[in-house]
Amino acid sequence: MNVYRIDEERSRREKAQKEQEKKRQSGPPVFNLPSIIVWFGGAMIAIHLVRTFLLPTNWDNWVIYFFAFWPAKYTASGLSSLSPLDLASSVWAFLSYSLLHGGAMHITFNLLWMAIFGSAVARRFGAARFLVFSALCSVGGAFAHLATHWGEAAPMIGASAVVSGHMAAAIRFVFELGGPLGAIRNSHQSAYSVPAQPLAECFRNRQVLVFVGIWFGLNLIFGFLSGPVAGQAASVAWQAHIGGFVAGLVLFPLLDPVPQRRN
Repeated sequence: MNVYRIDEERSRREKAQKEQEKKRQSGPPVFNLPSIIVWFGGAMIAIHLVRTFLLPTNWDNWVIYFFAFWPAKYTASGLSSLSPLDLASSVWAFLSYSLLHGGAMHITFNLLWMAIFGSAVARRFGAARFLVFSALCSVGGAFAHLATHWGEAAPMIGASAVVSGHMAAAIRFVFELGGPLGAIRNSHQSAYSVPAQPLAECFRNRQVLVFVGIWFGLNLIFGFLSGPVAGQAASVAWQAHIGGFVAGLVLFPLLDPVPQRRN
């Protein structure tokens, strides 16, 4: 009787394994984004729609004041004149600015690139690590912007620093052999678990250089097409993009669950 139960259990497990293998071989649908990307992007879209269509202009200006990143708040004179709520906002602004956008083109551009590179990172990292990684890239972009725009009385908003970090992480593995964009492409989940290439080798890859060049070039174009924010002239936050990108490069091996490939 025990032998029969063992054989039955083994048969059940083998059947389940075969079903899982079939699912892996069929590959994910083209538009099957990770859930965390859908929720993250959906939150950005919801915030933008509320600001654009529901909030009066003066209320939206308050949103920008408390949730955008203002370098002027961090000077000695700025900190001394801030209320307790202002001081709190100067802390959470390192993250919250990345959830706000200056227009439909601005948010669409960031969401499209997050769908490409953020999805790859999310599939590799999982939801929790992905959110931590995204938050740290946001902070890295804010610090880079603060260091180069010290005391500037203009707000910075947008997820470009976060998406730059996603790209920095993704280029470490997506072009690898067996990776999702490698010479021998793989659409299975295993494609997102290939060992990452060493950093020095990464920047000798022509595909990597092309994608990075396109990303920063399009950032420049869309930045100049953005409208003013809270009455302040818009500018391209190049330093924040670079800060997010560098943060992504530095933090990737610390959060990567897959051992790195060695030469």
